Amino acid sequence: MRVLNAFLDKVVVQIINPIILLLVAAAFIVFLWGVFEFVVNAADETKRSEGRRAIFWGLIGLTIMFGAYGIINLALGTFDLGTYQNKTYVAPK
Repeated sequence: MRVLNAFLDKVVVQIINPIILLLVAAAFIVFLWGVFEFVVNAADETKRSEGRRAIFWGLIGLTIMFGAYGIINLALGTFDLGTYQNKTYVAPK
């Protein structure tokens, strides 16, 4: 079991967390781009609808990424595998 915990620790810290962080950043950029398009092109209805769509999908992406992070920590806590705080593994007591 110790080998499995060490493997899961490395997978989550070195692969999963950076991927989630990258996807959160991408979703936030999409959201900001949508806000920018919505505000700058206030007179053009088609550009405003494109901005509104980008805002919507950016929020959906952020919701999914934060949900994935929460599900990972919930699963780790449920199966008593410890939690991840500040990119370090905290072993269960």
